[in-house]
Amino acid sequence: MTTRKSQIRPGRRFGLVTAAVLAMVVALCTTTPAGAATTLRGLAEAKGRYFGTALTRSDLSNGSETSIAGTQFDMVTPGNEMKWDTTEPSNGSYNFGPGDQIVSFAQSRSMRVRGHNLVWHAQLPGWVTSLPLSQVQGAMESHITTEATHYRGKLYAWDVVNEPFNEDGTLRHDVFYNAMGTNYIADALRTAHAADPDAKLYLNDYNIEGQNAKSNGMYSLAQSLLSQGVPLNGIGLESHFIVGQVPSSLQANMQRFVALGLDVAVTELDDRIQLPASSSALQQQATDYGNVVKACLAVSRCVGVSQWGVDDGHSWIGGTFPGYGAATMYDAGYQPKPAYNATVTALGGSSGGGGGTGSGALRAVGAGRCLDVPNASATPGVQVQIYDCSGGSNQSWTLSSSGQLSVSSGGATLCLDAYDNQTSAGTKVETWTCNGAANQQWRLNSNGTVTGVQSGLCLDVTSGATANGSLVELWTCNGQSNQQWTLG
Repeated sequence: MTTRKSQIRPGRRFGLVTAAVLAMVVALCTTTPAGAATTLRGLAEAKGRYFGTALTRSDLSNGSETSIAGTQFDMVTPGNEMKWDTTEPSNGSYNFGPGDQIVSFAQSRSMRVRGHNLVWHAQLPGWVTSLPLSQVQGAMESHITTEATHYRGKLYAWDVVNEPFNEDGTLRHDVFYNAMGTNYIADALRTAHAADPDAKLYLNDYNIEGQNAKSNGMYSLAQSLLSQGVPLNGIGLESHFIVGQVPSSLQANMQRFVALGLDVAVTELDDRIQLPASSSALQQQATDYGNVVKACLAVSRCVGVSQWGVDDGHSWIGGTFPGYGAATMYDAGYQPKPAYNATVTALGGSSGGGGGTGSGALRAVGAGRCLDVPNASATPGVQVQIYDCSGGSNQSWTLSSSGQLSVSSGGATLCLDAYDNQTSAGTKVETWTCNGAANQQWRLNSNGTVTGVQSGLCLDVTSGATANGSLVELWTCNGQSNQQWTLG
């Protein structure tokens, strides 16, 4: 791949979810209730790895994205907020506000942060490239020192130099190379280490995932730097793949860097598909994701995997590669795809994308109350509500392998039902005699939502109400807390 991203594309915005509600969502979701898939972060941590994602400041106002990010991932890479054009847009004038917001989000959800990045030929303000070459080293060292000092002790790692190589394995002749030659990389690493000595320091690039001329160039550079005592700790393999083209030498390539005494990480994983995405392409994508995770698990010092972005709707791919998309584990409606299931399986979990079976109270996260059949009615056709959790049988739901949510109410076994097979937003959700029809099939998703299989709409507490007796309906999925549920 020769074309590169300039930024994560800003996506759709939904209402801001308060920190308190988000904290509640994360706390409840990460306990892995019955019927919910084990989270990626939990599975990865059990293997001594992390599983991360990338977020921009605009993503933080999207409740669906932040809910998935806080629940599923334990590492965050800022998409743009720590790059030079944001942090030092004019000489000596710094702006760390956007990056600080990403760090604050991560800290509030027990997530770590990969700093991205300190030195890169792109997203570089014009004043840097306009400097006399004799002043470039001083500007670079000042920038690294100021930014790394600002975040000292707050980050897990830094991508110190990003994408330094051409495809043939030679170094790019950018402003830093032109000013300092090959020595600029060692200088950048030493400067970063002096400013933030506890952070892991990485070189990061794309198309170095397999063994080829470019990865050979990176390998030779790493050897040289280590022989000089330069503080290099790891190599980041960006891993922007085309479906079906994950290199077969990925694991062996990781292993040769590890043999030098370095960590390796998959830093920006996505796997783009020519649109419209066919079912076979989505299955191949699942295979690709599974193979990447398996390769990382097989290499002792592969420390983790990060996906570039949360979902297809906010991926950079469509804006950079026309005709391609569907590159992540979550679709544009925030629902897990086959790639999610394959990743869970590769990490040693039970796949199902948030489905499965389970039983217990179905608790509305935003209200802290339980899905309830009013007055323990045994009569079909009663619209369900939320009410104080009592442990009664009319609040105890069982999710079957076929997706039915059944309840014993007033001595009758009834099923959660979308009224009259309707599929429009605002359709009331009621209990009805169990019949196995599509309007009685439900999916408990890894992002905390419950969706109707027939409609694709979310189980929703009407108007975001939180009081006893608030009615439940189907509504367009929007990631708000009144659409978040836990079973068990």
